[in-house]
Amino acid sequence: MPPLLKRIARSSWRSSKNNFRLATRASVRFIPFGEIVTTHGLDGWLKLNPFNPETTALSSIRKVYLEKSGISSEYELESSRPYRKQFLVKLCGVDGIGKAEKCVGSTLCINEETLPKLEPGEFYLYQAVGLEVVDSQGQVIGVITRIWATTGGEFYVVQSGKKELFIPAVKEMIDKVDFAAGKMIINPPDGLLDL
Repeated sequence: MPPLLKRIARSSWRSSKNNFRLATRASVRFIPFGEIVTTHGLDGWLKLNPFNPETTALSSIRKVYLEKSGISSEYELESSRPYRKQFLVKLCGVDGIGKAEKCVGSTLCINEETLPKLEPGEFYLYQAVGLEVVDSQGQVIGVITRIWATTGGEFYVVQSGKKELFIPAVKEMIDKVDFAAGKMIINPPDGLLDL
């Protein structure tokens, strides 16, 4: 199998309804990284549900952005550490539970340029959004509109006419990803596209 099919999900992202989307401000692209779900203690720590629990990206990031109700605010990441299947994060200026409570419900985003560099043939799942999906016979299936994250794995959500198809984001399903041509070639098992 070509190295391009190697599935990398170091950084997954979604909105609060398990649907991925990108946020932009000026020329900066923000990648949703996780959701602030609650406070932790009285000193301003926050619990973050990352969209990819295996990520190590927070260890090298200093600036983060909280997005809530369409408003983005920039913060310096003071500290972070894994906590069960979540992360505990401490933001500069969020020094008590009162300030921390205002952050609950926010999506923590990172600047796309701060993501770890990938090896040749690897890609982040969000980069597949917008690709045309075709089967191995060349028949157009639709366009990837978003990524849907579940506890069982991620799915490419493909708009096919008036219906949405959910294609598992696994290397066994994908023959080729060609970013230059804007296409993903899949080899779905019989019946998957009929669901």
